[in-house]
Amino acid sequence: MSMKIGKTKEKKAGSPPPRRTAREAWDRSNDKLRDTMHSLGFLGPSVLGVAVFFIVPFLVVVYYSVIRSPMNPEFVFLDNFKAVLQNSSFRTAAKNTAMFSAIAVPLAVVLSLALALMLECRIPSKSLFRTFFLSPMMVPVASVVLIWQVVFHYRGTLNVILAGFGVDPIDWLNGPYCLLVIVVLFLWKNLGYNMILFMAALNNIPKELLEVADVEGASAAHKFFNIKLRYLSPTVLFVAILSIINSFKVFREIYLLVGKYPYEGLYMMQHFMNNTFENFDYQKMASAAVLMALVMVALIALLFKVEDIFGKDVEG
Repeated sequence: MSMKIGKTKEKKAGSPPPRRTAREAWDRSNDKLRDTMHSLGFLGPSVLGVAVFFIVPFLVVVYYSVIRSPMNPEFVFLDNFKAVLQNSSFRTAAKNTAMFSAIAVPLAVVLSLALALMLECRIPSKSLFRTFFLSPMMVPVASVVLIWQVVFHYRGTLNVILAGFGVDPIDWLNGPYCLLVIVVLFLWKNLGYNMILFMAALNNIPKELLEVADVEGASAAHKFFNIKLRYLSPTVLFVAILSIINSFKVFREIYLLVGKYPYEGLYMMQHFMNNTFENFDYQKMASAAVLMALVMVALIALLFKVEDIFGKDVEG
């Protein structure tokens, strides 16, 4: 009898699970459909806004870049792009924008990370130091530009100070130092926010790893490059992308400082786009916009690839 009971238990244990009835399957599919509809209901306004204000306008720009004109929609394919690439103003704007981004973006990432690391240490007047870099976030752009005009004007504060040391006045905004002025303005405006991002990321690094490194006698450089920097790689990527985007938006400050036709060294891509728009040259503007978008996508994709290679072993 005991053997029969054992066999019965084994049979019950090894038996397949009971099949779901058609009613249960129908209810389960209805629940999934209901959840999907709820998700679409919440995402719908955002998707609609992105489509109306970003995707559709960009498709219109792409359409304008491959036709002869809005009044003559003849398909010309790459003719508009060739004309833009041969345009001297476009080449000047592209060169200045690339040079500015190549200087300002790495400085924004490195300096903001250095400031965050510095504020981790016990330094005197830490709150005043933090306030100095966060204050531009609360000051309107027009006020910042006014400060820069007072300081860097030909008869401004900086030249008055330099004159006390016997230095001749320098035309900061209309000479070879013009790019330096804008880089300093860009860094002063953006370092504070980037610094906050890095400070938050530093607080999320596992303290156990740093304690183990201290116990094993690791140097500060070893801890930074092999532990901190690897955990900071997503934040470095985000700050780099944010700085690239902000570097393309520096036109606003330059326009308020020196107008829409500045010194050649300050003629950025946004100046070219704005001036072609005012001249109703939509094909040239659309072609330049598409080229700039392609460069941005390629650059950001490269940054994502580098971050994936460098920080994938520490991402959970």
